[in-house]
Amino acid sequence: MRLIMTDDDRQLGMGSPITRRDFLNGVAVGVGAAMAGGMSPDFETLLAQGSAGAYPPALTGLRGSHVGSFEAFHSMKDGAFWKSAPAPQDTGEEYDLVVVGAGISGLAAAHYFRKARPDARILLLDNHDDFGGHAKRNEFTHNGRTYIGYGGTQSIDSPAPYSAVSKALITELGIDVARYSKVLDSGLYKSLGLRSAFFFDKETYGADRLVTGDVRDEAFLAAAPVGDNVRRDLKRLLTERFDPMPGLSSAEKKARLARMSYTDFITKLWKLDAGVLRFYQTRTHGLFGVGVDAVPAQDAFGLGLPGFAGMGLDDRPGPGQNFDSIRSEEARNYYFHFPDGGATVARLLARRLIPVAIPGSTLDDVVTARADYSKLDAAGTPVRIRLSSPVMRVRHMGAAGPSQRVEITYLQGKHALKTVSARAVVLACWHTVIPSICPELPAAQKAALDYAIKVPLVYTNVFIRSWTAFQKLGVQRISTPGFWHTSVGLDFPISLGSYQHQTNPAEPIVLHLSKSACRPGLPTREQHRVGRAELLSTSFATIERNIREQLGRALGGGGFDPAADILGITVNRWPHGYAYQYNSLEDDFWFKGGEQPCVVARQRHGRIAIANADAAAYSYTDAAIDHAHRAVQELLA
Repeated sequence: MRLIMTDDDRQLGMGSPITRRDFLNGVAVGVGAAMAGGMSPDFETLLAQGSAGAYPPALTGLRGSHVGSFEAFHSMKDGAFWKSAPAPQDTGEEYDLVVVGAGISGLAAAHYFRKARPDARILLLDNHDDFGGHAKRNEFTHNGRTYIGYGGTQSIDSPAPYSAVSKALITELGIDVARYSKVLDSGLYKSLGLRSAFFFDKETYGADRLVTGDVRDEAFLAAAPVGDNVRRDLKRLLTERFDPMPGLSSAEKKARLARMSYTDFITKLWKLDAGVLRFYQTRTHGLFGVGVDAVPAQDAFGLGLPGFAGMGLDDRPGPGQNFDSIRSEEARNYYFHFPDGGATVARLLARRLIPVAIPGSTLDDVVTARADYSKLDAAGTPVRIRLSSPVMRVRHMGAAGPSQRVEITYLQGKHALKTVSARAVVLACWHTVIPSICPELPAAQKAALDYAIKVPLVYTNVFIRSWTAFQKLGVQRISTPGFWHTSVGLDFPISLGSYQHQTNPAEPIVLHLSKSACRPGLPTREQHRVGRAELLSTSFATIERNIREQLGRALGGGGFDPAADILGITVNRWPHGYAYQYNSLEDDFWFKGGEQPCVVARQRHGRIAIANADAAAYSYTDAAIDHAHRAVQELLA
């Protein structure tokens, strides 16, 4: 699921290349700060991923696509890896199914395969040191209490209704979506007088100023440090019923809106001051990973951005309209956020596959259950999850027929290559890496897989001593477009099972910061490429400095002191983040109804099937589940 929420979050109210030293310093800074605040994790144990006490969720510093998880892939993509790679060692292991990728789609694929064949032996391989893929769990411990944050997939949510397949799995896992209103304290922040706010930075506006409220409020506009022309044009946009396309039908207008960005709609059709766009530029970051310069005006209409009130547009979808902007009522109601976001779904699936690794049996107890990572890959168990094991090659061995097998070669440590064999394989990994690890695929399919460029993003959790500064300033969430992270807000007030959200501002809390690594003005896919390079070249030290400056300037008026009040920082960096969703500005097949690359990309190849949200070009949990199910059915058939 994407990050962005609306209506005040549903009333929740380039640096130097990354080095080993940067990574260690990043982790050390986070852990060191945590220890100063009463946190006492065993640093060496946490870092030793093969040890019995390894516990990745508690690691701080630079996480997400962490150091060690991607370098081999980059070397392979550059054509260097196999030139110096050692000869693979055959482990002798044979499985009925090997799943490449232990994210939600990979875990779901293993689940469906095992339901169909209860005696099957299954191995999941993942390049990260934790399972769940983008559904990442972050933990902080302070004075004996654990505080949980989400480092990726935010919630069970989707613009379209969940399929019968996805709904059935959610129910099977023990998740009652209707229960969400009971575990969410929706009135907490409002009862404390906390609202959304916008931070005007001095670099852009001449002075730092935090203004609470909504841009639609007269008081907000009066307090905003903008010129009279911007204030006038904002008021026009928000109140005037202007039709820049008179004489056209609703369908004709939508067809034109689908071919222009919201930026062009505002500046060329409305002819408003470009300063108006600063209030809306980052609104679409959490959905598409780009700002309104690269979002079709038709989608902006569907998302409720202003400027369309006088155009007489109906609610029917227009040509190429993105699902994100036409969310149905049923989809709006099918929603559930866990303290660790989608990581709870991943943990419930992992518990089903390997019960001894995650104690308990209910949704409530899985929230606080501590996973035993030493039991994920235990010999003799029917299902095994092998982490820190990037798969470098997948190929069929022998002639097609009952005796044919698939050989999977993975990297263990920095230099050891090992192989296992399987009757079938599900590639539930990034589509963009598949052509490199499975070169036997047809050329057309590899080209389609390459089209699925990922959306780069960052979800950062900052653990702070108290949130009294938020209370004093009367804010719950702040839009900060002038900073590296473009938003910061208090965590969701969720209490589930024995996990209770803090209600006293004097208590510690987890802040959630987000960034979409984009470069306005470039085509969408080029923005993603540039953003990916930025994330890979920015050190933790640089990010940390930005965080401390951002929080100090935005919250300083409430007494927030970054040096004293920050207890821990976990930066979940995703250079290859969420699935790319098609865009009517640039993807003609999406606008005209032609064949989509994802359909070509996900075709089964012999005993190899392909899953993941990339298979739908739709970055939501239900897509990951649906295509895990499809991939398994193809193999079973």
